[in-house]
Amino acid sequence: MIRIACVGIAVQDRLYYLNRLPDCGGKYVAQHYREVGGGPAATAAVAAARLGAHVDFIGRVGDDATGKALLDELENWGVNTAFSRSCKNANSSQSAILVDEQGERIIVNYPSPELPEDASWLHEIDFTAYDVVLADVRWHQGAKTAFTLARSAGVTTVLDADITPQDISELVALADHAAFSAPGLQRLSGEGDLLLALKRAQAITNGHVYVTQGKSGCYWLENNELRHHAGFRVEVVDTTGAGDVFHGALAVKLAQRIEIYESIRFANAVAALKCTRPGGRAGIPDCDQTDSFMSLFV
Repeated sequence: MIRIACVGIAVQDRLYYLNRLPDCGGKYVAQHYREVGGGPAATAAVAAARLGAHVDFIGRVGDDATGKALLDELENWGVNTAFSRSCKNANSSQSAILVDEQGERIIVNYPSPELPEDASWLHEIDFTAYDVVLADVRWHQGAKTAFTLARSAGVTTVLDADITPQDISELVALADHAAFSAPGLQRLSGEGDLLLALKRAQAITNGHVYVTQGKSGCYWLENNELRHHAGFRVEVVDTTGAGDVFHGALAVKLAQRIEIYESIRFANAVAALKCTRPGGRAGIPDCDQTDSFMSLFV
């Protein structure tokens, strides 16, 4: 069994389902509401576990009821949380998410300032045990420390390169595979043109660079040329967590040493299926479900 570490944040998502997203101030009524665990690395961990990997989530939560619920939920999804830390006298991170009838969403994240940035305790973990280490950019020091330890051990690193207030250049430099969101790539590169933006990201790292574009699929550079795999068409209910799930699925295929095109095709399929159910995790398929779905598009 392949082993994957997912390093980053876990967040309590509070989802409000509306007919349409607000475009001005006012009062709005949600048709549905749910509370589920979220966070880029945490949801990627669930995806990788659903796809058959042994997964350790390495992150920080508060010692509040929310933190306990977040770790318990991950365990229920088959993710090991033994290497995570509950931080004393700290509240856990939260997100409010508005979702419209087309599945598009607005996310307001509150990253708890009470969670310490320090990641020196990651040195206590044996990173040689993993096939892939995936990290998000929301715990910068955690990603940097984990990637440094992983690369020293010859372990493949995958970066979920989303938008964040910090400069993520040093994390991109440490990544064997840097998979950007469109806003994350534009922020890093300062470039609106997709090819030029990817080339600027490529100049930072010796690894591979990708950018996900929602239903348009994924673009990446191969031999300095732009490659593309379109997204799979599904009836979209909720796009929350789709990028996180893509990264978890990509990590699984890279751990299996599958070539890039097929890895991206698989990750696109897993992310598409996730979007057919509400929340960031309920729709994540297993390998059999994904293979069955992909067989419809041969």
